[in-house]
Amino acid sequence: MSNPLIELKEFGQSVWLDNISRAILNNNELKSLIEKDGLTGVTSNPSIFQKAMADTSDYDEQINSLLSENNNLSPAELFEELAVKDIQNAADVLLSVYDNTNGVDGFVSLEVSPELAYDTQGTIEEARRLHNKVGRKNVLIKIPATQEGLPAIKQMIYEGVNINVTLIFSPLVYEQVIDAYLKGLERRAAEGKNIDSISSVASFFVSRIDTAVDRELEEIGNKDLQGKIAIANARLVYQNSEKIFSGERFKNLKDKGAKAQRLLWASTSTKNPAYPDTLYVTELVGKNTVNTIPPATMVVFKDHGKVSDTIHKNLNEAKEQMKALTTLSIDFDKITDKLTIDGVNLFVQSFRELISAIEVKKDEMTSKLIS
Repeated sequence: MSNPLIELKEFGQSVWLDNISRAILNNNELKSLIEKDGLTGVTSNPSIFQKAMADTSDYDEQINSLLSENNNLSPAELFEELAVKDIQNAADVLLSVYDNTNGVDGFVSLEVSPELAYDTQGTIEEARRLHNKVGRKNVLIKIPATQEGLPAIKQMIYEGVNINVTLIFSPLVYEQVIDAYLKGLERRAAEGKNIDSISSVASFFVSRIDTAVDRELEEIGNKDLQGKIAIANARLVYQNSEKIFSGERFKNLKDKGAKAQRLLWASTSTKNPAYPDTLYVTELVGKNTVNTIPPATMVVFKDHGKVSDTIHKNLNEAKEQMKALTTLSIDFDKITDKLTIDGVNLFVQSFRELISAIEVKKDEMTSKLIS
């Protein structure tokens, strides 16, 4: 039987899993996905860790061990120890992929605290510290594409840290992200530093755009554009990416060994049950891209997904659809700005809920240790 996930890989699109947990590491599920389904990477975020750590007992043994050594560890410090161990273990499982693809794939991502999203210096310091603490060459540190995050991205690329730029919704912000990446490389190259081992992806969020735009279209009674804008936006962004990374500015860096910053499609589960369950995978197949797919969407795509060069489909129609929003007085920039803010807030909320859950576990375990 054919496997659409393998077909994606053969086409030239990398499949990453948008999930991490102690369970999928301990039961060799991650290893199996790499061997059987061509998986080449893993992404995490505060919401994913919140589900993994707060709702299971999988981490209790390590928490207990850490508290036995030092019961003064704060819940945030405990979280970091737990997360770093998962990231290190996943990176070790993916190391062969990294080596076999010459550092193109085989990555696992770890996010700086979402509470630093509007703090440039704080982000720089935490990204640097996490990079050093994890100590694996195939780790991407995630930094959000806020205006305060952009200088941090540039600085970390300059320092030679692999970066996953997250929470990108806007084509304009995406261009700023590319500029930050290129400036970081240019500064390194100007100082004669090696740039051929640096990798970066730009995580462009998809389904949340339809959720937000559809709400406004619903209010004015327009059904024609519902479920269309996220894909149209992504296809035009990809077209711009191809143009920039085939241009003169990047050529100068490519000649020195630089890798293009790949687009990564994020938020690719279908939120609206009226839409096909593989919509944001099937319609965004493109070479030299990544799709980070949640487990449930991965299952359905493996079952009945279709693979063809959809990223180049209907580009003129995509342009017309984006123009139509303006005609309808829907401010797309305003929507994407709000989505970024909402995205940060969602991760902050998940992070705080996670820290609270760890605090409860810490109190329970500390009481047992004392008694």
